[in-house]
Amino acid sequence: MSAIILIGLFAGRFLNVCIDRLPKELSIITLPSRYPICGHKLGILDFFPVFSYLLRRGRCRYCQTPIPLRLPIVEGVTGLMFGFLYREIVIVREGTLVELGVFLIYACLLIVIFVIDLEHQLVLNRITYPAMALALAFSFFWPGLEVVSFFPQGTLGRVITSLLGGALGLNFMALSAIIYRTGWGLGDVKLGALIGLMTGFPLVFAAWLLSVISGGLLVIILL
Repeated sequence: MSAIILIGLFAGRFLNVCIDRLPKELSIITLPSRYPICGHKLGILDFFPVFSYLLRRGRCRYCQTPIPLRLPIVEGVTGLMFGFLYREIVIVREGTLVELGVFLIYACLLIVIFVIDLEHQLVLNRITYPAMALALAFSFFWPGLEVVSFFPQGTLGRVITSLLGGALGLNFMALSAIIYRTGWGLGDVKLGALIGLMTGFPLVFAAWLLSVISGGLLVIILL
């Protein structure tokens, strides 16, 4: 369990890189990692998630400027999410590592989308479009995608389930955007399609309902 949490912490460090660079259309691979304030290149000790933040008391060790609290929060949440999913899928449900991998990828994608949307009010096409293609590709082999009895079983049923979920998610969010123009954007509509492809039919209904409830609670907290 501790190993998967540690992996999650390092994954969270990479997610922070994505969150910082994708809105600016910067490469997440070729550019070296740097401190967000002074731009100094990170040393080896700086790559240890959360721990380096605590060790430096939340300040850059070069310019002593406070490091944004979002960085350790994303790293910590990602680590805890990795541990939670491992426990629920592998230990409790005795699922496969393939199922775990799919859930971990989805969790990372949604964390990046959520934080970028929270900070910039943007749902980026460069994330949602590849994620849609990935979700559809997963439907060909992912056994965790539930197929209702009146659909063909096997690969074809999973693909139909995913596509129908995507279509419903797209239409739910499009209708919401039409009714509540100031609260939803085109990016949210595409996100609805992505979530539908991930969950499939009929779980897209539960996902849509939970997203509305959780979004409302977050707005209340922020207000």
